[in-house]
Amino acid sequence: MTYEWMAVSAFGLEGAIAGELRRLGLSDVRSENGFVRFRGTLTDGYRCNLSLRFSDRVYLVLAEESCRSFEALFQLVSSIPWEKYTDGTEFFHLSAQCARSQLMSPRDCQSISKKAILERLRARTSRTVFPEKGAEFPVHISVHSDTVRVLLDTSGSSLSRRGYRTWNGEAPLRETLAAALVEFSPWRPGQPLYDPCCGTGTLLIEAALRQGHLAPGLRRSFAMESFAFFPAREAAVLKAEAEAACLPDRIAGIAGSDLDPDAIDLAHRHVLQAGLKGRIALEVRPLQEVTLEAENGVFLCNPPYGERLGDQEACRALYHDLGLLQKRHPTWSLCAISSDPGFEKSFGRRADKKRRLYNGRLECQFYTFMGRKLRA
Repeated sequence: MTYEWMAVSAFGLEGAIAGELRRLGLSDVRSENGFVRFRGTLTDGYRCNLSLRFSDRVYLVLAEESCRSFEALFQLVSSIPWEKYTDGTEFFHLSAQCARSQLMSPRDCQSISKKAILERLRARTSRTVFPEKGAEFPVHISVHSDTVRVLLDTSGSSLSRRGYRTWNGEAPLRETLAAALVEFSPWRPGQPLYDPCCGTGTLLIEAALRQGHLAPGLRRSFAMESFAFFPAREAAVLKAEAEAACLPDRIAGIAGSDLDPDAIDLAHRHVLQAGLKGRIALEVRPLQEVTLEAENGVFLCNPPYGERLGDQEACRALYHDLGLLQKRHPTWSLCAISSDPGFEKSFGRRADKKRRLYNGRLECQFYTFMGRKLRA
């Protein structure tokens, strides 16, 4: 049986997620603002949680309809066959988000929806008491422009939490965005990749996971694994296949440095927790001293943005140093994400490509400065 699903997206990543879903062989893939719809089985839903690099969350769509009153909301939630999805022992965790609608109280939407769920279960099962001491059953009520979507969160914690990063540096980059920057850069596995201000190593780890065919969800669990209707046997086969597809020996040529020794220490810890010990070269080194012998590589970085007024001058000096770094390596391309509109001026040239993205709530540009191709 196939279901309607939604893979949640940060702004600007919808197309990348749609591409992933199509490569996974899923059908009826449609991009919308902030998410991508698709159809698939429960096993497909697990595979998406395990494999998607750019999505933050995977929802099972249980109902979708226009509602302009709380009574209409109650009737919609009551119409869902909850008895097929739950055995009644779970902890029903409801969340709600409301925007541009008649229903603008998340708290009321949560309480009314929970009441509808429990009344449906009382009517359709022999249960009269719901202890709610079991596994979490996360239901999300999304209300936008009077359209209500009742969604079952199959991921649990955000998919950006791969499980390898337990310490954060000063300006952490979400793993899903880091994976997208790797995808949007001109780097392809087999080329050298270097992050000259690598912080705690997220960009480098995401590149290594891709190069080694390591599914990003292999080292974590998902909310759907505790659902009564979870296809455990099929999921176990999928996970075993994903583990068998890993090729860690192919990871090579990925390295980075940072001026901050504490950041490099954290990066070493994250690399170890990602199961990539010895696969990524890291060192404490100022950006100004980075000089590499390899050719035709890619510099990829998330430099400081200078959001605080007193930091802007120092950040723009760093952007200038990034420009000098590429001049020292003319066959290398350089990619950087920044919210500073003066980035190109400080860098010293216009970018060959720009892409608008969001790092959290900050509107940023992802700049690509192409290197000169080395003649054979």
